[in-house]
Amino acid sequence: MANPSTISTLVLSDFKQKQPQDFDEIRMSLASAEQIRSWSHGEVTKPETINYRSRKPERDGLFCQRIFGPVKDWQCACGKYKKLRYKGIVCDRCGVEVTRSLVRRERFGHINLAAPVTHIWFLRSLPSKIGLILKMSIQSLEKVIYFANFIITEVHEDLKKEFCANLEKEYKAKRKELMSCKSDSNDILALDLKYKETKKEIMSLKKKKLLTEFEYREFSLKYGHIFSADIGAEAISKLLAQTDLGEMVKALQKKKNTISDLAKRKKIVQRIKYIRSFISNKIKPEDMVLRVIPVIPPELRPLVPLDGGRFASSDLNDLYRRVINRNNRLKRLYDLKAPEVILRNERRMLQEAVDALFDNNMRSGKTVLSSTGQRRSLKSLADILKGKQGRFRQNLLGKRVDYSGRSVIVVGPKLKLNQCGLPKIMAIELFKPFIASKLIKRGLVHNVRSANRIIEQKTEDVWAILEEIIKESYVLLNRAPTLHRLGIQGFRPVLVEGKAIQIHPLVCTAFNADFDGDTMSVHVPITDMAKKEVEDIILSTNNLLKPATGSSVVTPTKDMVWGVYYMTFLMDGEKGKKQRVFSSEKEAILAYELGKIDLQERIKVKIDKNIREVSVGRIIFNSALPPGLYNMDKVVDSKELGKIITKAIDENDREDVVKMLDKIKEDGFNYLTISGLSFGMNDLPRIKAKDEIIQETEKQIREISSQYEMGLLAEDERYLKTVEAWIDAKDKVADSVKKNKPFFSSVFSMVESGARGSWSQFVQMVGMRGIVRSPSGKLIELPIKSSLKEGYNTLEYFISSHGSRKGSSDTALRTAKAGYLTRRMVDVSQDLSIVEKDCGESKGLLLTREDNEEMVETWENRLFGRTSAQLFRDPKTKKIIVKPNEIITRDKAKFIDKINPSEFSIYSPLTCKSLRGVCAKCYGYDLAYNKPVKVGTPVGIIAAQSIGEPGTQLTLRTFHTGGIAETDITQGLPRVEELFEVRSGKGQAFLAPADGKVSVINNDEEKKIIVEYQTNKKEIHRLGEENEWDIKVKDGQEIKEREVLAFNGKKKILAKNAGQVKIDNQGRSIAIVYKAKEQAEFDATNRSIWVEDNANVKAGEQLTDGSLDLHELYRFRGRREVEKYILREVQHIYSSQGQHLNDKHVEMIIRQMFSRCLVEDGGDTDLLPGEITPKAYLLDANRKLKDPSQKKAVAKELLLGISKISLSTDSWLSAASFQETSRVLVNAAINGRPDYLRGLKENVIVGRLIPVGTGLRTQKML
Repeated sequence: MANPSTISTLVLSDFKQKQPQDFDEIRMSLASAEQIRSWSHGEVTKPETINYRSRKPERDGLFCQRIFGPVKDWQCACGKYKKLRYKGIVCDRCGVEVTRSLVRRERFGHINLAAPVTHIWFLRSLPSKIGLILKMSIQSLEKVIYFANFIITEVHEDLKKEFCANLEKEYKAKRKELMSCKSDSNDILALDLKYKETKKEIMSLKKKKLLTEFEYREFSLKYGHIFSADIGAEAISKLLAQTDLGEMVKALQKKKNTISDLAKRKKIVQRIKYIRSFISNKIKPEDMVLRVIPVIPPELRPLVPLDGGRFASSDLNDLYRRVINRNNRLKRLYDLKAPEVILRNERRMLQEAVDALFDNNMRSGKTVLSSTGQRRSLKSLADILKGKQGRFRQNLLGKRVDYSGRSVIVVGPKLKLNQCGLPKIMAIELFKPFIASKLIKRGLVHNVRSANRIIEQKTEDVWAILEEIIKESYVLLNRAPTLHRLGIQGFRPVLVEGKAIQIHPLVCTAFNADFDGDTMSVHVPITDMAKKEVEDIILSTNNLLKPATGSSVVTPTKDMVWGVYYMTFLMDGEKGKKQRVFSSEKEAILAYELGKIDLQERIKVKIDKNIREVSVGRIIFNSALPPGLYNMDKVVDSKELGKIITKAIDENDREDVVKMLDKIKEDGFNYLTISGLSFGMNDLPRIKAKDEIIQETEKQIREISSQYEMGLLAEDERYLKTVEAWIDAKDKVADSVKKNKPFFSSVFSMVESGARGSWSQFVQMVGMRGIVRSPSGKLIELPIKSSLKEGYNTLEYFISSHGSRKGSSDTALRTAKAGYLTRRMVDVSQDLSIVEKDCGESKGLLLTREDNEEMVETWENRLFGRTSAQLFRDPKTKKIIVKPNEIITRDKAKFIDKINPSEFSIYSPLTCKSLRGVCAKCYGYDLAYNKPVKVGTPVGIIAAQSIGEPGTQLTLRTFHTGGIAETDITQGLPRVEELFEVRSGKGQAFLAPADGKVSVINNDEEKKIIVEYQTNKKEIHRLGEENEWDIKVKDGQEIKEREVLAFNGKKKILAKNAGQVKIDNQGRSIAIVYKAKEQAEFDATNRSIWVEDNANVKAGEQLTDGSLDLHELYRFRGRREVEKYILREVQHIYSSQGQHLNDKHVEMIIRQMFSRCLVEDGGDTDLLPGEITPKAYLLDANRKLKDPSQKKAVAKELLLGISKISLSTDSWLSAASFQETSRVLVNAAINGRPDYLRGLKENVIVGRLIPVGTGLRTQKML
């Protein structure tokens, strides 16, 4: 590539010096006014942006060059100093420093506010941080901040007492006087009333009391010397400054120990947590009230000139302009000594302007709209950070890349598997700098400008150099949406004519691409490291397996399968013609080439000293494969081809497999072309039995209707019987279609080979469409009797379009849903990688035959690539098949599958003891290569992609069935979401609350289940503080009914129940734990009951049908049962949709669902009771305690949904980029908890290599 100029080198080196190069953690804090001023390069005092005539920034305005730096590189504003030699000089005329214009992206300004304003995030984000410290509600604070109420900031208690004493003296004197004068009793009563009122008013004067305008005026006149009150942010600032946080924590700790109400305790714990954070991070609470606000660099809020002399401006400029205008007006009003009411209104407006600048959507009804035509709300600083278009997700987690192109894709049937066809005009643009570099090196041109001129002329030299460069280059192809890692693959480019990118037919499955107008983007890896990575990892020939299942992703499909099926199909020779015999395979092929025999004709050939009955097609197909993969004894359809390729990948070198795949592709296309197979309407046979079946069914329907009219059937029964009759009719038609199929025909061979279409579609084409669903998902009882070949009548067309339309709209909605689920799963599992070889776990996870049956899975699929936790012998020969700690290969998995044991124990991510990741032993094979997983593999992301990708596929699938009456994942995907989010769905099953006995009542009137069980109850006796009690029992003692518990000389406390004694609260309360009988009743109407009357049940046993509540299951049966249930349910959903998914991926997500704990006692760590924290953080906190006498934190394991887990992560950068950005950032600023940059997202955000795979800084990381 051409060398960069000296100037840009200087710029880059200068820029690099300013950047902190190596850091291990990032912490966020609340900035004080002094810090904001120290960042700033000057105060912005004018609301102007640029001068409309000169187009130059206004001095002291929002784009001022003196504050933010020069607009042009190495040139001051007035032009006195130009060029690099004056670097660093500040112009004496215009005050602008001579430097590069890039500083306009990093230099801050500031605005000194004429009145303090509160930061809206610390006021309104829940829980309100200002509210927690002042113990006030948001509503009360807002009344003060927005100038509706005054607040008392100080009460002089000594003056208050003095005033009260004087008042009492005066009152007594006056009363005495009235009594002595024998005044009217009404006067004395009026005096009493007046005294009480005044006393009440004085006593009500407490700190933080709100006063209305009227009360403030009245009280100021009466008791102005006793209290001080203020309004607005100034008042809040005073109160925050007066707060002694240390004393507050002590007082709250005391209060916490005396309160038994859980909700109140929780609130106090929350307050302690935040106040401690303020203390430990040396944050002054008054900094939540701003006196200075920063002005972000002008290049981050640009003013872009448009055609026609107008400008497009960032919304921030409008918001800053409002703040400056109001601030300047307020300063002027202060100078003019304006009336208080006007000043107050202006201060309120300034507060609102700053609120809008920070977060324009936080106060509903107060959003600032743009002054242009659309009246949309302006994008504030908070809006720039959050959401899909925000800074985190748009610019930090995903960036635009140079050296990239995009075009439509077409098939390249002549390409090799590692090649793609790149249009010449695209290549010349992509590799432009490389071509320019070579042109300069060869002396054909002398600078970049003339090199570019020659490249645009596209001379002979340019094409020759491009050919050279292409030979040693790679490109990356990507098709959106990139649902799994196979959505980006590397290829060697081949230059092609035209404007379309050509891709190899076998990589279409991985990209989920087809050639109906799909587009793909091309990226050029530039550095040597990147090229090496493409060659070793991303190249298409290195990605033959699907990471979700470990099965082949390059299995030929469509035409290629049909061609192979045609080749390997056996036909009998002509009648009366003798079967031909050949001495070798070569001789048979020669006879075929000379036209003596047909491709599919049965012949006998001597192969390996045996005479075999084969065809030439099978011999040719077998010659493309490595030896031992195909016996030439059966026709090869898509399933058989998949098995052959999987076996080939397992047993052969990658180079051989790639050659084989390319040969199969060529043969498939070639022989399908030779076959001339196609299909037209006449190839679709007429089903003679169909009319008879339909007549018979119509007769049945008439009978059902007459039974209904006679009152023998209810409406529901009539509907169900009608639908069943038509479904049965369709099945009969389908059977007759299969019975009548010819020996070989184009349509049948297409379906049979697995090339395209299914029997269901074929039956619709020649038989009948059958029953379809309405948009609500209900089956329409009017069937479509016609086939697609015959065509529909008007009513049938209408009914069918009904369901199809639903199919199309579902597709759009569910794709978004599946994408969002994938995003949450990626977020929850992104920091899971392989961190060590062996975690030392000795117990495994027990798999059972029953689970396999429920998941519709085989032992082979479940055991392949997993590490065995047991010794397994052949039951007959007693020979050892698998040893403990051995990874189960495909052959061994097949062998175990044949034996079909009742249970098998393996290591699993669910039982892995590794912290912040998983170990290689518990994970097993990396299914992308079917080899043991390497340390540093990002298994969390792989798991999320593996679950998400088929989820999206399934949702897209509903579109292809055209709304026909078969189940789709419409029910399935929300169920997966429900499980991973730990939500209670509809139709929950009832679980037994404890071990007990069941009574089932099932009659015409009611249907219910009653569970009788014993439970522990507590009888509590609190001992008062006023008397000394003599406790007569010991802790843990078993006592009888009416036994004396305590005595204080006068009074005895007797036990009401027999049970065990528990003494707590320093002997201030005695509890008796006793057994009592309880009953739980469940209404089982519209449910099927799973237990029998008088049966004994265990806690957590399922009583009725329905899905289980995971929290209940966890409470009754424990973690293992919940894990098994989630795994079973998720696998059942996927396998019922024909999608295979390896258990370990689901296990990774389930592992994360149990990765958080609730702190019960923080001990001497920085953790607080009630806090939710990752287990790894808890262990770290306990480990940091140096002194053995220090108390460790105690916590209990939690089961949480994936969204909650993502938000409770160690990393605030990761959480902020996920959801609820403002809340996460506010908490991070106050907690001051560092982000140790352990996960993937955090490192991408700060612009580093991710700590997995080739980017793993192994030792430093671990």
